[in-house]
Amino acid sequence: MNPRTLLLDSFHAAVAAADPARILPPHLPAPPSGRTLVVGGGKAAASMAAAVEAHWPAAARLSGLVVTRYRHSLPTRRIEVVEASHPLPDGRGETAALRMLELAAGLGEDDLLLALVSGGGSSLLAAPVAGVSLKELRQVTRALLHAGAPIHDINIVRKHLTRLSGGQLARASGKARGRALIISDVVGDDPSTIASGPCTPDPTTCSDALDRLAHFRIALPRGVQRHLEACSANARDDTPKPGDPCFSRMETRVIGRAHDSLMAAVGVFEQHGIPALLISDSISGDAQTVARQHAALVHARLARGPLALISGGETTVALRPQHGRGGRNSEYLLALALALRGTPAWAIACDTDGIDGSEDNAGALLSPDTLARARALGVRAESLLAAHDSHGFFSALGDLVVTGPTRTNVNDYRALLLDVE
Repeated sequence: MNPRTLLLDSFHAAVAAADPARILPPHLPAPPSGRTLVVGGGKAAASMAAAVEAHWPAAARLSGLVVTRYRHSLPTRRIEVVEASHPLPDGRGETAALRMLELAAGLGEDDLLLALVSGGGSSLLAAPVAGVSLKELRQVTRALLHAGAPIHDINIVRKHLTRLSGGQLARASGKARGRALIISDVVGDDPSTIASGPCTPDPTTCSDALDRLAHFRIALPRGVQRHLEACSANARDDTPKPGDPCFSRMETRVIGRAHDSLMAAVGVFEQHGIPALLISDSISGDAQTVARQHAALVHARLARGPLALISGGETTVALRPQHGRGGRNSEYLLALALALRGTPAWAIACDTDGIDGSEDNAGALLSPDTLARARALGVRAESLLAAHDSHGFFSALGDLVVTGPTRTNVNDYRALLLDVE
């Protein structure tokens, strides 16, 4: 098979393995004697809501509200879908989050809260706490993203600046029984980190949030500083912690994770007689650094013959004030091309949500002649990498991977294909 086609097929298999229509139905609870309220947020929210509707008894009472990223909606009948902004929150997401808290507060003992949680939920459900404006929340979020902060650190901050995250949705639901179905987009699949854990105990504190902001040297807006300092001085104002009674009726299930998707991709290569090695499903760190590490792995390989190296996780990019276009996956791939110079290899790097950073592509493809074709076009790989303009590089070569929103998200997918003609 053509290596390019094989790499694309492996990526599509990884995405399909995280399709809510496939993975969600087995985890649905029995309908309660009362009402079922569906709430949630994330890039997979609409497809998760559609999966619930498709498998929920027509006679059972079902309603709800979920929020997803712009252009990620799907038609639904009983569960309202709202679109909002990601990665920076906007007023539509704020309004939706406040409505969810109000709806959850109206549930009784005979009712069920069904929370649909997926990556992106932190910004899509970001209703700022009292005393912090949406503008201030956006300012802090933008600064953390530009500093290359890992998602775990960003979410520690957001938990303590918003009203629904860090277990606060579970607390709002009172005596109702609850089940949270989660598709993980974070390294380690920790439910308290995915979408900032709206239904999960929060082991972090406002003091931790201040520490993270200081670590990344983020200038604090007045409202943010005032709130976090006051909360640090009074633990009763913090998010609910492990052991809080509000979690006694809440069940949490991670139904989709990177490992399962990566193993589906491994199966694609093995079906074509190519050995595949899963390096790790939890790689993090700077995208260019990870690329150089993977190139070193290739150079150190002792045995020859066809081989696919698979990895997942979530890398980061620390942006300069003036930067070009591109996401972490295309940046990884451009750095890999330079680090592999002279080594024939094929590779793909894509985000499983179909959007690499804030662009319209999922990622890109690398071929053995990538740098040669770039030189022939007068495209300077080193200069574009230094300018964080990997989108411009792969766009010029026609090597962007464009899928549109996949409406799921289990982090990055990377595959290196060696010694294949």
